[in-house]
Amino acid sequence: MGRGKIEIKKIENANSRQVTFSKRRVGLLKKASELAILCDAQVGVIIFSNTGKLFEFSSTSMKRIISRYNKLDSSEGALVEYKAEEPKEVDILKDEIRKLQTRQLQLLGKDLSGLSLKELQNLEQQLNESLLSVKERKEQVLMEQLEQSRVQEQRAVLENETLRRQVEELRVEREESDTTLQLGLPTEISRKRKAPAKMETRSNNSGS
Repeated sequence: MGRGKIEIKKIENANSRQVTFSKRRVGLLKKASELAILCDAQVGVIIFSNTGKLFEFSSTSMKRIISRYNKLDSSEGALVEYKAEEPKEVDILKDEIRKLQTRQLQLLGKDLSGLSLKELQNLEQQLNESLLSVKERKEQVLMEQLEQSRVQEQRAVLENETLRRQVEELRVEREESDTTLQLGLPTEISRKRKAPAKMETRSNNSGS
C-alpha cells in the first residue's frame, strides 16, 4: 500500500519537527551526493536548522562553488535586463513586419483607404518609377535575346556555307573520277581489238 500524501506545512510539535528535519536532511544530502556522482555535476547544499546549526555538502570545494555562483549572480543582472528589453525588440520587429505587409498591399492597389492625397501621389509616382524600371529591364532582355538570335543565325549561316563547300568539293571529286573512268574505257577496248588483229597477221605469215 502506498504512502499517504503528507500536507506540506510547518510541523507544530517540536519533537516531530526535529525528527523530520533529521530524516529529510540526511535524504537531501544523500540525493545531492548521488546527483554529483551520477551526473558529474558540481553540487553545493547549505542548511541551517531553526536553532542556527549549519549542515552542508559540496561535491568539490564549497568556496569554489560559492565563488562560481557569485560570478553567475553578477552576470544574471545583465541577463535579466536583456530579457526585460527583449519584448520591446520583438514589438519593434512585429511593427516593422506589419508596415511592410501594409506597404506590399498598397503597391498591389489594396488597402488604400487610410492614405491621404499626398501619400497616394507618392505611391503613384513610386509605381510609375517601378513600371519604368520594369520596361527598361524588359527592353534589355529583349535586346539580349535578339543579339543572341543574331549570333545563332550567323553561326548557322557559317555552318551552312561550310557544308555547302564540302558538298561542292565532293561533287567535283566525283566528276573528276567519272571523267577519268570515261577516258580510260576506249583505251581498253582498243587494246582488246588490236590483240586479235596481231594474231591473224601471225597466222597468215606462218601459212605462207
